[in-house]
Amino acid sequence: MTTSKMPAVFIGHGSPMNTLETNRFTEVWRRLGETLPRPKAILMVSAHWYTRGIGVTAMSEPRTIHDFGGFPQALFDVRYPAPGSPELAREVAALLEPHPVTLDQGWGLDHGTWSVLAHIYPDASIPVIQLSLDAQMSPAEHVTLARKLTVLREQGVMIMGSGNVVHNLGVMDWSNQDGGFDWAEVFNDAIRHAVEQKDIEGLANYLVYLGARLSVPTAEHYLPMLYVMAQATADDTVSVVTDGLVMGSISMLSVQVG
Repeated sequence: MTTSKMPAVFIGHGSPMNTLETNRFTEVWRRLGETLPRPKAILMVSAHWYTRGIGVTAMSEPRTIHDFGGFPQALFDVRYPAPGSPELAREVAALLEPHPVTLDQGWGLDHGTWSVLAHIYPDASIPVIQLSLDAQMSPAEHVTLARKLTVLREQGVMIMGSGNVVHNLGVMDWSNQDGGFDWAEVFNDAIRHAVEQKDIEGLANYLVYLGARLSVPTAEHYLPMLYVMAQATADDTVSVVTDGLVMGSISMLSVQVG
């Protein structure tokens, strides 16, 4: 373990089936686990914990949540038995003051978290806590909140986000397993450019970009990327880890800060 400044990482997680599959995205996730420094703990912001108010998981043994339906039994059999960290949860709550933060005992690790960590840190030995996304906050407010967490990077905590920059399940094209609609490509390219420029204001104001309404019909899959990009300081490099669209309307863009 190390206490040097940790990177922050956003993963475009795509289908839960990526947990079980070996493909061009999951192979990169596994390589990340080999190249990233090993954190003392992980703070994950997942698209799949979208709440009124802010919560942070504060149990010592978070359960593996299978928050989906219609997939093979093998996916429901997956467990990611990482420990929690009540101490880190309390620290996060303190950092986010004066916002009230619930120390949650009922959630756990949802598939936005374990589907990617199963590849990056498959031994599940690093403590993991989740921070919920407050559905009542604007993107700019999420950025301000996220910046309160930056100090954790100096303490050996890796801040991660899991979602999808483009995520529209209602128009998915199952016949197009490795490509995107034109509007999705245009929006994804604009967001990638803003990421590379560390343009956090532009990223928070994403609705101005062409294709935004179709690409982000609801905000929960987009917002985790803002939590990672909000960590970028002047001396941080930002690199694109993976990119590409699948099924027409799902972006697999992933980003590393630091």
